[in-house]
Amino acid sequence: MKNNYDFKDIVSHFQFQGEFIEAVPFGQGHINDTFAASFKNEAGTVHKYILQRINTNIFKFPEKLMENIENVTAHLKKKITAMGGDPKRETLNLIYTIDGKSFYVSPKGDYWRGYIFIEGAQTYQVVENLNHFYNAGKALGNFEKYLVDFDADSLYETIPNFHNTQKRYADFLEAVSKDTMNRASEVQEEIKFVMDRANETSILTDLLKEGKLPLRVTHNDTKFNNVMIDDGTGEGICIIDLDTIMPGSSLYDFGDAIRSGANPAEEDERDLTKVCLDMKLYEQFARGFVEATKDSLTELEIKYLPFGAKMMTFECGMRFLEDYLKGDVYFKIHREKHNLDRARTQFKMVADMEEKFNFTPEGIAQNNQMKY
Repeated sequence: MKNNYDFKDIVSHFQFQGEFIEAVPFGQGHINDTFAASFKNEAGTVHKYILQRINTNIFKFPEKLMENIENVTAHLKKKITAMGGDPKRETLNLIYTIDGKSFYVSPKGDYWRGYIFIEGAQTYQVVENLNHFYNAGKALGNFEKYLVDFDADSLYETIPNFHNTQKRYADFLEAVSKDTMNRASEVQEEIKFVMDRANETSILTDLLKEGKLPLRVTHNDTKFNNVMIDDGTGEGICIIDLDTIMPGSSLYDFGDAIRSGANPAEEDERDLTKVCLDMKLYEQFARGFVEATKDSLTELEIKYLPFGAKMMTFECGMRFLEDYLKGDVYFKIHREKHNLDRARTQFKMVADMEEKFNFTPEGIAQNNQMKY
C-alpha cells in the first residue's frame, strides 16, 4: 500500500476531532486503501478514525457509491435506535467533510472518506469460535431484516452484474480466449472445473428475473471479515464495507458468508487438504441467519441456501482465476500466483459442497427440511 499521501492535509478537510498524530495501514482489504488515523484530544487521550481512499478503478462513480452508503446507514440507524441498539457501534458512521460532504476529493483526484472507529470489536480472517459464526449469521440476518422495507431499486449499482454469475462466466470465457498473459496452458484443470459447471451459472439470476426469488437490499460482499465481532460478548455487532450495497438476492449474502467463513483454512491456503466446508460452521451460521430473518425469508430462499453457498464460492473462484489469467488487475496480490491459489481454494470448497449436499432439483427441494 502506498504511504506517500499527505495525511495531514487530507484529514484537515474532515470534521475529525482532535490533533492529528498519524495514519497507518489497517485491515486486509483487497480493493480500497484503508488507514487507522489517530488523533489526540485536549485531555491527551488518543482516539482513532478510519480513513479510506476509494479505489476508483473499481468504483467508477464514487459519488453514487457514497450516496448509497449515506442512505442505507441513515435507514439502519433509525431501525437500530428503534430496537434499542447503539447506532454508533452497530452500523458505520460517516465523518463528513468541513463543507458537509460524505467524501473529499484531493487535488490528485483521490476520493477519501472517514468513519468512526468502532472500539472494542474486531474482524477475523478465519472463524476461531463457533459462537462467533452463529452471531455473524445473526448480524447479517438483522442487517437484511432492517433493510427489508428499503427500496432496493433506489440503489445505484456500484458494480453492475456483480453477482450475475452467468455474465461472470461469459467474462471468464473471454479471458480464457484472449489469454493475454499466456497463463491458460498451466491452468487447464481449473478452466475445465469452471466449464463443467456452466449450466448452473444462470439458475439464481433466472429465479430473480422470474420473480420467484425476491429482490432485496443486499451487501453482496459478506466475507466473515466484514462482520465486526464484539471483544466482550462475541456478538456480531456491525456489518462493514458497504461499497457493494445493491439490489440482489439474500442467497448472495448467505452464500458469500459461508464461502469465506465455513472454510477452516485461509482464503488463499495452498495446502488444499486443509480446505473444506465445515458443516458445524455452516449450521451455526445458517441457524443465526434464519433466526434473524425467519419472518422475511421465503420458503424458496430457504431451500436454495446451500446452493447459494455453492454458487457464490464457485463465482468467487472463477473471478480469482479470471484475474490470474488477466495478469492480476483486480484483486491485490501479495505473492506470485496469489490469485491462482485463491481460485484453487474456492474450487476445493465447491467440490466439498457437492459431496455434502444434493444439488439436483430434487435435492434442493428437500433443503427446507434442514433444521436451522
